[in-house]
Amino acid sequence: MYIALLTYTAPETEVDYALPDHSDWMRKQFTKGIFLVAGKGNGRADQVILTRSCLRGKLDAVLATDPFVIQRLARYDVIEFTATRTAQELLAINEAIAS
Repeated sequence: MYIALLTYTAPETEVDYALPDHSDWMRKQFTKGIFLVAGKGNGRADQVILTRSCLRGKLDAVLATDPFVIQRLARYDVIEFTATRTAQELLAINEAIAS
C-alpha cells in the first residue's frame, strides 16, 4: 500500500482555481478503486491519500495525471508500506489490501 502526500507548490489562490478539476480527478480514482481514503493533511502535507496496493509505476502514472501536478501547483511524496495490522473497524480496507 501507499500513502501519497500532496504538497502545494503554488499559492493557495492558484490551487483554489484548479480545485474543481482536482476534485473530479480524485472522484475518478475512488471510483476506479485506486484510492481508499483521502483527507486534509496537518503539517507536512496539504492532503493525504491512502491507496490500494498496486505497482509503484502505475501509482506514479496515476498521480502524474492529477490536474494539480499537470499545472505544477503541487507535488506528491509517496511512502510505500506493508500493512500488517488494522483495526476491526477497517474491515473494508483489510479486504482491499487482500485484493
